[in-house]
Amino acid sequence: MPSATFFLMPDEAEGEQNRLICDKIAELYRKHKKLRVWARNQQQAEALDELLWQQPSDAFIPHNLHGEGPATGAPVEFCWPDATAVKNRPGYALFNLAEDIPVQAQQSQQLYDIVPADDSGKTIARERYKHYRARGCQMRTEPLTSEQK
Repeated sequence: MPSATFFLMPDEAEGEQNRLICDKIAELYRKHKKLRVWARNQQQAEALDELLWQQPSDAFIPHNLHGEGPATGAPVEFCWPDATAVKNRPGYALFNLAEDIPVQAQQSQQLYDIVPADDSGKTIARERYKHYRARGCQMRTEPLTSEQK
């Protein structure tokens, strides 16, 4: 049965939100998860990619932007809606940061999603929640926090 976990985003500045997202990516990677991170746009993907490069060397997360890196994919791959020729990555969980539900969500057994702090973002996240639930996903919601604090 597929599962979907929604992370409740705190009301923080975008830079702090991106740091929390990267901390969650690192936590999931340490739990042996392969992730396709579906960013809102290429700029967000590049910002998150840069933040992961700033991790300490003993906490390195192998990752790349879509179209870079090995043909079989790094354990963490950043994609965005305008990216071309996005291939299915069997065994990868999808971490959706975009407002829309990417086609790749249908190919993933494990989904992660974000509930923004603002009311309009929450409304859009509720629609994604309904979609995943109708798909038969086992649903969970938890706050987005950093285990590194």
